[in-house]
Amino acid sequence: MNYDLPVAVSTRGLRQTLADAIALTKPKVVALLLLTTAAAMFVTPKGMPSFGLVVVTMLGGYLMAGGANAVNMAYDADIDKVLSGRTRLRPTAAGRVSPGAALAFGLVLAALAFGILAVFVNVLTAALALVGFVYYAVLYTMVLKRSTPHNIVIGGGAGAVPALVGWAAMMNGLDLTAFALFAIVFMWTPPHFWALALMQTRNYAAAHVPMLPVVAGESETQRQIWVYTLIMLAVTLVPVAFGMFGLVYLAGAVLAGAVFVWRAWRVRVDHTREAALKLYLYSMAYLALLFGAMVVDGIASRALAG
Repeated sequence: MNYDLPVAVSTRGLRQTLADAIALTKPKVVALLLLTTAAAMFVTPKGMPSFGLVVVTMLGGYLMAGGANAVNMAYDADIDKVLSGRTRLRPTAAGRVSPGAALAFGLVLAALAFGILAVFVNVLTAALALVGFVYYAVLYTMVLKRSTPHNIVIGGGAGAVPALVGWAAMMNGLDLTAFALFAIVFMWTPPHFWALALMQTRNYAAAHVPMLPVVAGESETQRQIWVYTLIMLAVTLVPVAFGMFGLVYLAGAVLAGAVFVWRAWRVRVDHTREAALKLYLYSMAYLALLFGAMVVDGIASRALAG
């Protein structure tokens, strides 16, 4: 008689529960948000942040963004069952976690994040993180996503808030440079997400989600990607014009932006899934390169000044 079987089953169940809890937070998505948070912390006038402040800000940011993602999965379980093979495997869509449990999990994470940030960082940082939570979980997920093709344009602010969080963690305040970082991510979001939407047009239509390719057509979406890419490039250069960043950032913004523009143009003229996929993948690398250039620029400027 095998007395180890219940233990093995229990262990597998615990591992699956832990895996589902992590999956509810969408760690790959959160990683990009935390990159902008961390970068913002390193470019403020205060210079290099302490290791402890970075760690606690990243922890609070992860929990808040992860909580928002869990609420998103709870509310969008019906959509995720239709969209793709990847989304069908999500815990709520696959039926391993109930929407109610995912919602409760997300709210607990948000409350925990707010407490950590308010106590160990500052209240402004906690408040801004909570604004990002409400923006994504409520305004985008519950209001905009199923009601308007402008959902991602308006909802893009949710992904831009982490830059403000990072700045506030260092400065306990906001200024024009912080809002410039917000604007960059805000304008980056439409071409980034529409590239993905072009690959999911039929699935969004089947799920009755009015994404731009479904409502306006793929040709118009490709044109909008091109237009928003040019606007985004211009916005990335504004901080240099106002003396917020220097030549290192300028070089990075121009070079990385040129590749983005080229990829967007390829989507405009080459109406294939491959072109859209290449833009989508590069757009994530682009944001990392751009914010990385900010950090290097800040370090270089302080070294020259010191």
